Amino acid sequence: MTLVRFTLPLARPFYSTSFKKSFNQYQKVASLLQKRTVVTQMETNHQKTFSNQNNIPRLPIPSLKETAERYKKSLLPLLSDSDYNRAVNAVDEFMKEGGFAEVLQQRLQDVDKSEKYNWLETTWLNKAYLEWREPSLINVNWWVEFNDPATGILKSPPAKGQTSEFQIDRTAGLISNALTFNDMINNELLPPEKTRQGPLCMDQYTKQFGASRIADFPSDRIITTWPATAKHIVVIFKDQIFKVQVLGGNGERVPIKEIKRQLQLVVDQVNNSTELQPPIGLLTGEHRDTWATARKKLESSSAENKISFEAIDTALFCVALDDYPTDTNIDISHHNCFHGYNGQNRWFDKAIQLIVANNGRTGVSGEHSPSDAVIPGRIFDYIIANEPAQDPSNASPIELSPPQYLKWVVDNSIMNTIQQAQINIQAAIDNVDSVLLHYSEYGSEWLKNAKVSPDAFVQMAIQLAYYKRYGEPCATYESASTRGFLHGRTETVRTCSVDTVAFTKAFYDPNVPKDEKIALLTKAIKSHTEYMISATNGRGVDRHLLGLRCQIRNEEEKSKATLFNDPSYIQSMYFKLSSSNMSPALGFHCGFGAVVPDGYGICYSIGKDKLKLSISSYKKCQETDSSSFRSILKNSLDDMREILS
Repeated sequence: MTLVRFTLPLARPFYSTSFKKSFNQYQKVASLLQKRTVVTQMETNHQKTFSNQNNIPRLPIPSLKETAERYKKSLLPLLSDSDYNRAVNAVDEFMKEGGFAEVLQQRLQDVDKSEKYNWLETTWLNKAYLEWREPSLINVNWWVEFNDPATGILKSPPAKGQTSEFQIDRTAGLISNALTFNDMINNELLPPEKTRQGPLCMDQYTKQFGASRIADFPSDRIITTWPATAKHIVVIFKDQIFKVQVLGGNGERVPIKEIKRQLQLVVDQVNNSTELQPPIGLLTGEHRDTWATARKKLESSSAENKISFEAIDTALFCVALDDYPTDTNIDISHHNCFHGYNGQNRWFDKAIQLIVANNGRTGVSGEHSPSDAVIPGRIFDYIIANEPAQDPSNASPIELSPPQYLKWVVDNSIMNTIQQAQINIQAAIDNVDSVLLHYSEYGSEWLKNAKVSPDAFVQMAIQLAYYKRYGEPCATYESASTRGFLHGRTETVRTCSVDTVAFTKAFYDPNVPKDEKIALLTKAIKSHTEYMISATNGRGVDRHLLGLRCQIRNEEEKSKATLFNDPSYIQSMYFKLSSSNMSPALGFHCGFGAVVPDGYGICYSIGKDKLKLSISSYKKCQETDSSSFRSILKNSLDDMREILS
């Protein structure tokens, strides 16, 4: 049986007017925060970040009946008549009155009573992330590449092996801006976010700074702290890792030039070192069991190793200074944020890892476990919008302690593991096929004038492109945010429906009149929007079924769970199209790996006048080709615009 990983794409944000208002508030609050005397005033004049938490409802448990009906409906476009009839019998047997599903539903309700925040939180964290043993690199981590600064990037960067002053300057400014955002979270100065439906949970903001994934058995662990009061970050240069103080001993902010001095000290020490440390960071891109074994051995064999791990795990975030330029073409350069070309000079277990090449090109590799990427995405939009960075007005003219060079005690077996990690990582990277599509013909403004949902329209374009390329539909995932509920994360929108198939089949049929095609598109968009609303309201299919399945206790009970034993269950979750809306992504573009070997990972953001998409697949699969799919998708966007015009 083919296993489908639980790890799924980035959360779809609420990106309408609430984001723009919140972002503008962030800017004002950040400006005021830099004047230390206004903190009390700010707390008086503005709602605290977490002031609405007590007003946010708990995530509901859908009824068995509504889940059964929605699930059966989602199977219709994917199965033959005979397979569908078999699947329906399995669902009905499982869900019947007095059946086994009622036992599992009661257990799930008991879990809800025992969990502090919601019934899904612990299960989702474990099943979607911490129990997943394949490497986080490519399979779990997401990537972000920042827009060029107003000054652009270096046109004539230094040769490989060197840094640039522009690189160090930009890095120091971005670090300072990130520290300002952390101050806002720590002091509860971020305005609480909301939609027309109500307040949104702000908990994920507490899981950005100081967050790390720890390789362990039988599953990994997550370290998060709030307030995040560590005084240091971790800086990696030429695979050498440093604990770098960026705040004073009492948390004082410092001028950007002092952070720049710290970074330069790291670079100088590495360049002048005659004996470099082994590239321990490569292990973070390995199979989680391999990494857990190596980490435990390193920790137990040396107190110095343990101290080094503690410095990394507790750091506010990681900064990777690359001693080479990226390509001027972002279609190529984004791979540096995705995987670093060879996995070197990285620590893939930090929630936020800022990456800066020596030509100034900047991005992030983010570990997905503690949060969905819309939250760090908003942090990035803030720190990019405030470039070039300005000194905080409360900066103290103090000299920080010099960077601490982290040392490692390793034996031959660890060195062999590192060498094998490099081989495995390179094989995984060589298999990645990732391209960008920055489409400038129209954006949300035109789509709204055309009276269509921008998100649903892009989803239909993706469906149309897939059908045009392969002549059949496939199970499709879109991530919907459930932040309207306490500690909510995501729910699956099963985009592929009877209505999307009817639309895609008719669109290029010359015998179907234009008006009918528009009517079919409108119906497909309506169907998608209805599912999105259900999902954001906590009434999707996938999380409820996962919760029920996790209540099965033994093999005998497993045999009673006929829904999960039917092949259609795995088939319906084999998402050859895995998509996520990261709008508005004002200052960056982003992406992630496909979640099945013969599928595509598609991340997109919808601006007022443009669309930004990334498309990833795997080269080992002869049926997929990201460049070809990009071309077909662009044609779909063109053709759909034409029909609506």
